[in-house]
Amino acid sequence: MKTRRYFTSMTVALVATVLATLFLVACQQSQQQASPAPAAVSQVPSTEKVFVVFEGPWAFAPDPKNAGSVVAIAPKTKGHRDLYVKASNQSTLASGAYDLSFPAHSGPAAATADPSIAQAKIDPQSLQRALDSTSRRYVIRLPKPEEYVVSARSRSRLGATYPPDASTEKDYATAVSLRYNVSTLKGFSLAGTLDSGAFNPLLLQVETPMIHFVIRPAQDDDPKDKCDTHSRESFHDLTMLLGLTLYVDFPDNPADCHSRDPQNAHPAKAEAGSPLKRLVVLLAGNLVDVQGASAAGGAPSIADELASAMYFFGMPAADCNSPHIILTPTP
Repeated sequence: MKTRRYFTSMTVALVATVLATLFLVACQQSQQQASPAPAAVSQVPSTEKVFVVFEGPWAFAPDPKNAGSVVAIAPKTKGHRDLYVKASNQSTLASGAYDLSFPAHSGPAAATADPSIAQAKIDPQSLQRALDSTSRRYVIRLPKPEEYVVSARSRSRLGATYPPDASTEKDYATAVSLRYNVSTLKGFSLAGTLDSGAFNPLLLQVETPMIHFVIRPAQDDDPKDKCDTHSRESFHDLTMLLGLTLYVDFPDNPADCHSRDPQNAHPAKAEAGSPLKRLVVLLAGNLVDVQGASAAGGAPSIADELASAMYFFGMPAADCNSPHIILTPTP
C-alpha cells in the first residue's frame, strides 16, 4: 500500500515537471514571435545644395525646347566685358548658347521665385528671336531649379512707362541664384555652340557648392556719375534684346538724370571733348578716328587718352544694379 502511494507521488511530480517545462517553452516561443524584427537601415542618398549664381543683366524663361529646362539670357554689348563662368576653375565665354550639365539631382523642380525678382510677360516669338540673336546675346540652358533665390538687391522703380511711377519702388533682385539638390559635387560640365568658332567642353571643378556666371562692366565706375548710368544702360540693353517695354529708375538719383538716361528717347548727348566721350570712343574700338585726329595736330595721343581714363575711372568696377527678370511666355 505504501509502495503504490510512492509511485503515485512520483508520477504526479513527473507530470507536473513536464507540464512546467512545456509551459516555459511555449512562453519563450511566444515571446520570440512577438518581438519585432530589427528595422532595416534606410539607405537615403546624401544630397548637397548647389547654387548657380547669375550676376549682370539677366532674364530667365522656360526653355522653348525642353519643359524640364530653363534658359538664362543676357545681352552682349560693348558696355560689358565678356561673360565668364567661375567655380573652383573659371573660363571666359564668347557669345553663344551653352548647356550646363548636372550630376543626378532630386527634389521638386518647382521653380518658385522670391517676390523681389521682377516678373514680365513675353510673347514666344520675341523670346525665340532673342535666343536666335547671334553675336548679340549669351544663353545658358540648365535644369529647371527648385527655387530662384535673391543674391543681391538694389532699391529702384520698375514699370512700363518712363519714368516708372514711385508706387513701383522696392528692393529688386540684381543677382539671382538657382538652387538645386545634387547627389555629388562632381559631374558639372559646360558645353556650347559659339556664334563664331568652336567651344571645347569645360569640366567645372565645384568644391564650394556655387557656380557663378558673371558679366562685368567694361569700364570702371565714374565717381562723378550720380545717375547709375551703367545700370540704366544694362537694363535698356536687356529690354531691347527681349523686345520688352520696361524701364528702371533709381529714387536716390538727381532729377536731371532723366535728361541723360539712355532709356529716354531723347537723352542729352555727352560733350564731345569730355574724358567720358573719349573713353567710349576707345572702348568702341574706334581707334582710327582718335589716331587720325592726333595726326591732324593737337589732339591727345592714345596713351594720353588711356592715362586720362585711368585717372578719371580709377575706381573699382561698377556694380550692375539692373533688375533681373523672370519671363512668362504668353499663350
